[in-house]
Amino acid sequence: MGSELDIDNSGALLEQVNHALHSATALRIQGSNSKVFLGRITAGEVLDTRSHRGIVSYDPTELVITARCGTPLSELASVLDDAQQMLPCEPPAFNDEATVGGMIACGLSGPRRPWSGSVRDFVLGTRVITGHGKHLRFGGEVMKNVAGYDLSRLMAGSFGALGVITEVSLKVLPKPRQCLSISLEMDAERALMRLAEWGQQPLPISAACHDGALLHLRLEGGEGSVAAAHDRLGGERLGASYWQDLNEQRLSFFDEDLPLWRLSLPHDTPCLSLPGTQLIDWGGAQRWLKSDAEASLIRSVVKAAGGHATCYSQGLVDSPFQPLPDALMRYHRNVKQQLDPRGIFNPGRLYAEL
Repeated sequence: MGSELDIDNSGALLEQVNHALHSATALRIQGSNSKVFLGRITAGEVLDTRSHRGIVSYDPTELVITARCGTPLSELASVLDDAQQMLPCEPPAFNDEATVGGMIACGLSGPRRPWSGSVRDFVLGTRVITGHGKHLRFGGEVMKNVAGYDLSRLMAGSFGALGVITEVSLKVLPKPRQCLSISLEMDAERALMRLAEWGQQPLPISAACHDGALLHLRLEGGEGSVAAAHDRLGGERLGASYWQDLNEQRLSFFDEDLPLWRLSLPHDTPCLSLPGTQLIDWGGAQRWLKSDAEASLIRSVVKAAGGHATCYSQGLVDSPFQPLPDALMRYHRNVKQQLDPRGIFNPGRLYAEL
């Protein structure tokens, strides 16, 4: 199916999990380690998923692709590109060897997220090795097959704490016929106001980022709608590579030698008063903050605005992810207990209690 290497190594992965269960050994699940900086540091015997790789099936007419967990994201993107299709949520890779399994486990989405949906929204089904030593299939390969659907989605953003994702079926979409990026000169407060207005109008916006001086927009769709939107909005043309550089954190903003925070907020949140510099992404729903302010201050301001803050600088705080209320933590513990009763999968990666 277009894969340079097509290897089903699920038997060896299952054997390693069962051995870990019998010996009560923690497992540190990893692919290329491209997102190792996210979450808490976890110890354990390495379970490397990269030997289990390849495109299992792909039918462009059905808009569904199924791949093994160790398949490089670049390989998946190449296969889709040949059919003029894409994974609309634009998951970041952070290195050339990032894998499909890591993409699902971390659940990160790119600039198109508010307009297309998250990684979780495109998961149709998964195969997972559970903490019971079983290799199970959840969900399916078509949208109408809902058996186990929510459990498959639960794997997105689980950071390997619930099981070893061995295979995933994903919904894909055709690439837009036309794509144009522009920059408009305005301050952040005005940019957020305009984005709120444009959100109520039929404009083909698929990405919006404010860098402190300029509002960058990506327009996608039919040639006529993109041209009409450009005529209406004006602005200078922007290189298409800007969005990938933003997604992969290659912009100069990310070079500043200060801790990096990701602020997730309601889309209509006004500018936040916080020490440091900010980059507004997702049309205002995601803010990147470079700041050496105390974690308690950052989180209190963000929480008051109805959001949460994640620290992207590992080791800076004990809980990189926003601490959970007691009731929500109980739900997390219950799910963990059901799928990983011995607690061998990435213990402590999300929270110390898990």
